Amino acid sequence: MSDDQHNILIIGAGLAGLYAALTLAPQKVTVLSPEPLGFGASSAWAQGGVAAAMDENDTPEAHALDTVNAGDGIVDADIAKFVTAAAKEHVLELAEVGTPFDRTPQGGFVMSKEAAHGFARVVRVKGDQAGAAIMKTLVEEVQRTKSITVLEGYTALDLLCENNEMQGVVVSKNGKEPEIIQAKSYLLAAGGAGSLYLKTTNPPSVRGLALGMAARAGAKIADAEFVQFHPTAIDLNLDPAPLATEALRGEGAILINKHGERYMLAVHEDAELAPRDIVARANFHQHQIGNVPMLDTRAAIGDHIIDEFPSVSGACLKAGIDPTKQPIPIVPAAHYHMGGVFTDQTGMSSIDGLWVAGEASSTGLHGANRLASNGLLEALVYAATCATGMLNKLNDNKGMQYHSNLKIPEIGHALVDEDAVLKLRETMSAHVGVMRDEQGLAAALRKFKELDAQYGHKSTNFDNMLAAATLIAAAAYNRKESRGGHYRTDYPEKNDTLRHRTEITLTDAIALRNSL
Repeated sequence: MSDDQHNILIIGAGLAGLYAALTLAPQKVTVLSPEPLGFGASSAWAQGGVAAAMDENDTPEAHALDTVNAGDGIVDADIAKFVTAAAKEHVLELAEVGTPFDRTPQGGFVMSKEAAHGFARVVRVKGDQAGAAIMKTLVEEVQRTKSITVLEGYTALDLLCENNEMQGVVVSKNGKEPEIIQAKSYLLAAGGAGSLYLKTTNPPSVRGLALGMAARAGAKIADAEFVQFHPTAIDLNLDPAPLATEALRGEGAILINKHGERYMLAVHEDAELAPRDIVARANFHQHQIGNVPMLDTRAAIGDHIIDEFPSVSGACLKAGIDPTKQPIPIVPAAHYHMGGVFTDQTGMSSIDGLWVAGEASSTGLHGANRLASNGLLEALVYAATCATGMLNKLNDNKGMQYHSNLKIPEIGHALVDEDAVLKLRETMSAHVGVMRDEQGLAAALRKFKELDAQYGHKSTNFDNMLAAATLIAAAAYNRKESRGGHYRTDYPEKNDTLRHRTEITLTDAIALRNSL
């Protein structure tokens, strides 16, 4: 049992976690950061920027409509209005604390147009540096804020609940003996699930740990089947794969194959700026037939790519590819999980006392297909929203009670077996990827059952990964249609009776797994 009992505990130190901690100041807050502050979070890898209606000719309503349209029929329209209405306020707040957004000579924001947006409304930093710049700003601000305590090297393993109420969190410092931390309110802001796949743009730590942990504690999970595969990861056989930001296509870069054919013209009226799922499937198809898809920036951007998109050009040059003279080889890669822990509009999960923000959550904003650069936006808005909810509970003296008799569950806390993780990632990529079908999804679920029998209950982190993978595959098995990021080759059309969000529990997913 930890000697310390905390006021508010934030699990995760990415954009959502740090922004919430700052919003809560001067309330005392403890942040768990598995790695040194500023490292390991997907937020820092986000290249595009923050979507917000900043231009005087743009509106939050137009942004909300684009969000609903991109989400392919299942976005919660009220949530879209709520988030887009708050966008400008949070961009201005980030700018005020020092985020160096790109500016025009007149001092306005430089706005980028990305896929499925009807307006140039993505605020960026040095072309492709937005996530890193925002995180750097927030880290510096957190380090200056005395009410925030950051526990570096601490990983959350288990959420302790009784009668569907939070009681504590089992944590481990640098892989050592677990202990329990208790608080009056808990925020889960520990990222997505992209690195459950072999081809991913996410950091290695982003393996569905938050999703699995919450599900194992009994939380309701929503829209788990919807995984967004970024169409243009740079195909360099690296893990993770470097990202060629969508802003490049916004600037006019085109997709060609080894024959020099611009194949997107025949696929969608918006060509390269079609919704991400459509572009990802087209690129995947080109791979399948051996046509080697590539992103050609030469005519549209030319030599400017070196200065304007340093992350992309740096990754290319390091691999011996000169993007000013050569097209960039690309491959679809797991990028963002639209699904996650179900939350209501206040950010509260189905477990009392547990709020969720960032990619670990499913608020209803993204639907079946996240609109470009809405990820950082949602993290900001819901970090602030959750902070407000937690403060209200504390002010009403309705925070969780401390318990003196909590025990650490008798399950494994050993280091993850990397062979087990590789088998899990191979299965996800082979059967739960860009293209899916019933046979493959059933095979994946059977494999997860095998992995559970062989490796389960030895490492809690692996149990969390396996739970997340089982939920994604089970939800994909159950949705017998194609919609947004979820594409079934055996059900290639939309089914209007399935035009709604889905909910699933880990108990449901394991029952399905056991039935196959």
